[in-house]
Amino acid sequence: MSENCNSSCSSCNQDCSSRTEPSEFLEKPHELSNIKKVIGVVSGKGGVGKSLVTSMLAVTMNRRNHNVAVLDADITGPSIPKAFGVKEKAKSNGMGIIPLKTKTGIEIMSVNLLLENDTDPVIWRGPIVAGVVKQFWTEVIWENVDYMFVDMPPGTGDVPLTVFQSLPVDGIIVVTSPQELVSMIVEKAVKMAESMNIPIIGVVENMSYFKCTECDKEHKIFGESNIEEITKKHNIEVLAKLPIDSKIASSIDKGLVELIDDKAFNNIAAILENDEWRRNK
Repeated sequence: MSENCNSSCSSCNQDCSSRTEPSEFLEKPHELSNIKKVIGVVSGKGGVGKSLVTSMLAVTMNRRNHNVAVLDADITGPSIPKAFGVKEKAKSNGMGIIPLKTKTGIEIMSVNLLLENDTDPVIWRGPIVAGVVKQFWTEVIWENVDYMFVDMPPGTGDVPLTVFQSLPVDGIIVVTSPQELVSMIVEKAVKMAESMNIPIIGVVENMSYFKCTECDKEHKIFGESNIEEITKKHNIEVLAKLPIDSKIASSIDKGLVELIDDKAFNNIAAILENDEWRRNK
């Protein structure tokens, strides 16, 4: 037993004779599932565009002829079904839960696909919420998925911890915005991933600027960004700086995310495809 043992085996990575819980927490996917890579999309704070980035990554990889899935792990604030305009409910075939497919064939699973009404609140405690996320992995039949993107809730609480421990996450993409407060909170998420040995693919800064259609100049609505300081400190890459774009926001609200074409995400997709981020670690 370690001198500093606090009897909490779930938060300890030491291998000792007194361990009461296994050091390996990975959950097995459904026996009919086939998932090649799992990419988490995280943020330290809500409202920075994490679901937008998740959706656009899925759309872009799908356009590049990959089989794609989105696991919406933001149980209390699900937005993936709305972004894709999916209103049907998920069903079981007797062997497992069948994820719904979007118009272009992206598989998605979200708690809103199980609730009677989309606006019904999810008033559950942390352990139950974390359990639902595990069920989305173990009881849903994810067939022949090349890339699964996991849209996680903000922060470093129960669900991110559950995803990091229970799913074989290949890497994460951190989403932030230029405000210094947000950047500080994002660093917490980066440090959490580092402490759990989860590779960080890079950072996407959303709402980085607004490009005026009249003067063609870029305006820093939220001030100058300090994201380079954080990424340099942790030796990670800034994958993209996305502008404030009312057309994209409108498309998301209308459930038309699959019609958006943003070249910035093609650059990120290329990095995912060639595993460049792995070689740089």
